[in-house]
Amino acid sequence: MLKQKLQQKLLQKLSPQQIQMIKLLEIPAIQLEQRIKKEIEENPVLEEGNEDDPYEAQEEEKEEQDGDQQEEFSLEDYMEDDEIPSYRLNTQNYSADDKKEEIPFAMGSSFREHMKSQLGLRKLSEEQELLAEYILGNIDDDGYLRRDIEAIADDLAFSVGMEASYEDLHEVLMIIQDFDPAGVGARSLQECLLLQIKRKDLENPVIQLAFKILKNHFPEFTNKHYDKIIQRLGITEEELKAALEEILHLNPKPGGSIGDAQNRSFHHIVPDFILEENDGELQLFLNASNVPELRVSKTYSEMFASYSANKSSASRDEKDAITFVKQKLDSARWFIDAIKQRQNTMLLTMNAILEYQKEYFYDGDETKMRPMILKDIADMTNLDISTISRVVNSKYIQTHFGIFPLKYFFSEGMQTDSGEEVSTREIKKILQNCIQAEDKRKPLTDDKLSAILNEKGYQIARRTVAKYREQLGLPVARLRKQL
Repeated sequence: MLKQKLQQKLLQKLSPQQIQMIKLLEIPAIQLEQRIKKEIEENPVLEEGNEDDPYEAQEEEKEEQDGDQQEEFSLEDYMEDDEIPSYRLNTQNYSADDKKEEIPFAMGSSFREHMKSQLGLRKLSEEQELLAEYILGNIDDDGYLRRDIEAIADDLAFSVGMEASYEDLHEVLMIIQDFDPAGVGARSLQECLLLQIKRKDLENPVIQLAFKILKNHFPEFTNKHYDKIIQRLGITEEELKAALEEILHLNPKPGGSIGDAQNRSFHHIVPDFILEENDGELQLFLNASNVPELRVSKTYSEMFASYSANKSSASRDEKDAITFVKQKLDSARWFIDAIKQRQNTMLLTMNAILEYQKEYFYDGDETKMRPMILKDIADMTNLDISTISRVVNSKYIQTHFGIFPLKYFFSEGMQTDSGEEVSTREIKKILQNCIQAEDKRKPLTDDKLSAILNEKGYQIARRTVAKYREQLGLPVARLRKQL
């Protein structure tokens, strides 16, 4: 029997302006220039220049008409840094007039860009698109979603004030798991392999058996307890061998499967920050060379003032004109404020990274890089971790020793025998140096590399050495051997 009941729920939905602000913070410098040009084209009230906005004084009079009232909002309502002192935001805030030499830099399309490009091929609501981008931001380089959906829901609630249920996030995750490469968005190795095997011909008996093994006997498969699998499924050794052959052809790290495409697809990188070292002092600039100053059109401001002064005798068409011009003026003013807020948040975050890794930034010596995670910078800036993640993602800095993605400066840490905390990047550098200096006729095995690191005070297991070596793109010892 159907029952009806009245239920009250308090939900906080993101406005289109809030969603747009989040997207502005995420995009790099080269895309920002394109985004500003697009906004200027779509909004005739917005134009290049730096004159004062005469509409601002007019707006303070708050002349509101029937049917002309719209929701008021400010960036501080949903950005996390509303209590940060202004001096921390304004430090080294350089204008577009500051000319800094750029170093052209080309890099292949990233795995995340490849994933984001597939969002446009799906019919998603605005809310689903935001959830999808947030989930994609949490997928690691191997293609896995390592975080619980509940934790992502909490992040959304606290960082951007968006209430998203487990069901909403799970539904969007299922869409992402249908993206290429197969297996992406998996939360475990088992799910990753199952996602891939499901795309094969499940009518094939060998594929069916492989699916059953992965779904129902995964612990036995990973522990190579093949006798148990044969016994429990009542299959022959030959059937098992054929199924295992199918499984072993699956990709346990789908995020790395587009490496070849990365080498073929290149685009120009414009650094978002420029760091210079002058007389022992580090100077940080926000690259605004291609970002024009924006202002509200004086013509439209005066038009609005003229219409508003005669609103009591205005015709219906004139009232419609007032509404249209006011909406465009509000939109232009908001966009200008949003760009300024983006610049302040970017500088605040990069200055914190610079302070945290100050010793490293003087000469680029990787052994001086400290372990650093997103939370460290979030604590320094009083910003949310998700905001730091958006600033860091797809952004680059030009230094006096090269151009680097901001993610490069983040790494986990470990303790040496003396109790000193060191960055995993420092360990990788030492590992790389050892391999470069080895006798190529007798290259160092992972066991020997582990022993060398242990002698230096880094307690690293052989399997960890193998993982770091793979991340550095270095082959195993037998493939490095030269006669």
